[in-house]
Amino acid sequence: MATMTAAQRRAQAKADYDAFLAACPSRQLLDRISDKWVTLVLAALGRGGPCPAGESWEEPRAMRYSELSRRLAGVSQKMLTQTLRSLERDGLVTRTVTPTVPVTVTYELTALGLSLHELMRGVKAWAEEHMAEVLANREEFDALAG
Repeated sequence: MATMTAAQRRAQAKADYDAFLAACPSRQLLDRISDKWVTLVLAALGRGGPCPAGESWEEPRAMRYSELSRRLAGVSQKMLTQTLRSLERDGLVTRTVTPTVPVTVTYELTALGLSLHELMRGVKAWAEEHMAEVLANREEFDALAG
């Protein structure tokens, strides 16, 4: 078996993982990370969220399950648990159990999760910034279609 150079390995990986191809496994990953709860969990675990004192955190930090649950208004316990497990399975989040009374469980972004965090935070910010415009466009479209 011939060895491949780093450039050849990158070219092979690019050919193997083309999301436009029906059989590409990266489609499953795109499906996972396009979920609203995944986006919000990644944004919450990353930097820039408000802290109790009203300041901003400069660095990503670990959060307890209950803290994440409060931060993500409307998420069910089942959905948050499923989301965190899938993120842990994909290597985007680590789960740390500390043997205290009661047991403390925290979740934190991995290096891989941090690389995706910036994109997700940008998507969240874009949605917040442009929602009024989208709503106006919907209203105009519905009026013309209706």
